[in-house]
Amino acid sequence: MKASVKRLLNNLRHSHIKKDIKCNSKWFGNKYGGFYVIPTLLSKNAIVYSFGVGKDISFDRMLISSFKCQIFAFDPTPDSIAWCKQQNLPDQFNFFENGLSTKSENDTFFLPKNKNHVSGSLVEHNQLSSENKICVKMKSFEDILTNFKHKKVDLIKMDIEGSEYDVAESILNSGINITQIVLEIHERFFQNGREKTIGLLEIFRKNGFLLHSISSTYEDLSFVHEKAIQHK
Repeated sequence: MKASVKRLLNNLRHSHIKKDIKCNSKWFGNKYGGFYVIPTLLSKNAIVYSFGVGKDISFDRMLISSFKCQIFAFDPTPDSIAWCKQQNLPDQFNFFENGLSTKSENDTFFLPKNKNHVSGSLVEHNQLSSENKICVKMKSFEDILTNFKHKKVDLIKMDIEGSEYDVAESILNSGINITQIVLEIHERFFQNGREKTIGLLEIFRKNGFLLHSISSTYEDLSFVHEKAIQHK
C-alpha cells in the first residue's frame, strides 16, 4: 500500500512530464546510470556522444557490446578523468577531458559539497559548493562537431548536473541530423526546476523530438526525432 501511494504521489508531482509517443525501447546500463534507447535505430559503428561520465560507463559499455558503437565521451571533472585513466576501456570508448557548454572557453566549474559525489557543473545549484571550484576546458557542441567532422550523430546522452537546461537548445539548433537524445534532468537542484523542465520539453518538441520513455524516477528521459519514426 505504501509503495502504491508513493508511486501515485510521484506521478502527480511529475504530471508535467508526459510521453508523446510509445516505442519499443530497452534499458541500457545499470539501474543508476542507464537510459531507455530504441535499439532498432542503432547499428554497427553508430556514433554516440556521451556527455557526463562520472565513474559509471555501464550505459556506454552495453551499447558497445550490443552494437559496437563508437562512443565519444566527455567529462572535465578531475575525479572522472582520474577514474577513466585507471579503467580498462573498450577500444570504441574515446574519452575527452572537456565538458559541454554553449561556447568554447575555460570556465568556472563548481564541485560537489558531498565529498563522496563526483560530478560538478558550470551551473551553481544547491548540491554544489560555491567555494570549491576549478577552471576547466569547455567546448560548444558546434566546435565538437567541427573537430570530429561528424555529419550525423545517432545518439546523444547527457548527464551534466543541471547544465542540460542551458545547452540543449544549442544542440537542437546545430542543424546536424540527430536520431535519439537521452538525458537526466536535475530539476530538483533548482527552485524553479519544474518551469525549467517544462521549457526544456517545449524546446525538444519544437525541434521534432518526441518523448518516448521515462524512468521510474522521472529524471531519465528518452527522445527520438519524429523523422526516424516515420522512416521505420
